[in-house]
Amino acid sequence: MKKITLDEAKDKYIGKKGTPGRDQYEFDLQIDLIGEMIKNVRKERSLTQEELGQLVGVQKSQISKLEKGSKNVTIATILKVFDALKAQIKFKVELIDVVA
Repeated sequence: MKKITLDEAKDKYIGKKGTPGRDQYEFDLQIDLIGEMIKNVRKERSLTQEELGQLVGVQKSQISKLEKGSKNVTIATILKVFDALKAQIKFKVELIDVVA
């Protein structure tokens, strides 16, 4: 049985980096991770979804959707949530090769 790395498996079954399918997969994964982070920090702060929603100014259902990895969310909302949680979040912008 031939062994392959995780990156090789992703390339083979999802698509190579930079392809639409792979980009969507990576985006979905990051959104899921943000949702999980929100949930973990909320629980660490001993807040319910409803309490966090009140701090942010959104309904409990919006917090639930965020924690489940909803892709229909703005960066502004994510920043408000982490601000309400008194947690710092950093976004990394990485430039790809650009032909001038």
